[in-house]
Amino acid sequence: MIKRLKRVLFPVVLFTSSVVALAASHPRSIRHHGTVIVKTVAHKSAAVVRSEEMMKVYDSLQLNATGLSEGAFFSALTGLQQLVAEGKLQNDSIISIVDFSLPSTEKRLFVIDLNNKKLLFNTLVSHGRNSGLNNATSFSNRPNSFKSSLGFYITGQTYTGKHGLSLRLIGEERGINDNAERRGIVMHSADYVNDEWARGTGRIGRSEGCPAIPEEISDEVISAISNGSCLFLYSPDKFYLAHSRYISKA
Repeated sequence: MIKRLKRVLFPVVLFTSSVVALAASHPRSIRHHGTVIVKTVAHKSAAVVRSEEMMKVYDSLQLNATGLSEGAFFSALTGLQQLVAEGKLQNDSIISIVDFSLPSTEKRLFVIDLNNKKLLFNTLVSHGRNSGLNNATSFSNRPNSFKSSLGFYITGQTYTGKHGLSLRLIGEERGINDNAERRGIVMHSADYVNDEWARGTGRIGRSEGCPAIPEEISDEVISAISNGSCLFLYSPDKFYLAHSRYISKA
């Protein structure tokens, strides 16, 4: 009987010791240390489950084979969840990701149907002419910078302009892309975004900051993602990753 009690009490003593250690390192939490522990464990469990679910989608769509980086995909879904929680999306089943860790000669726009776990479009997309040559490495929110702006956008309404059917974009990150409308940043077609241009120059053409896409597919893409879905422009940019309110604290 004594041996059995020892086996039961030993883990309890360890748990109690952990509580004391937590209280010592977090004095303000002494009165509620039990709650703190439960919340911390629950939070980690939720994060693990979330990561596992994200990985399942990433693997099932074979996104690694398409070139979409795990960093871009996981960051996109993390921000998407925040936008959903804030009630900002009219369509949360579609997410569009531009992965600027890839060169312009690769298909770096990915439009994903999360409900049906289907990659709808994977195509070329331009970056701003002052963001770099073949690779986008410099980003800005300033008007007349002619650079791309990273971060999360909500797609707006379509309109017909000089580039044909175009899509308004609403930047959701203050100081990072919230000047998008003021700068006239939209998604539109461009005759300089195609494989022929890439073969001839070693890169596709560049825009004034807009994510421009191939003419032959632009209407389909724009129609699919318009009116309240999430568009995410990603780069492993240290400033962005540290300052984005959608992913820096995830």
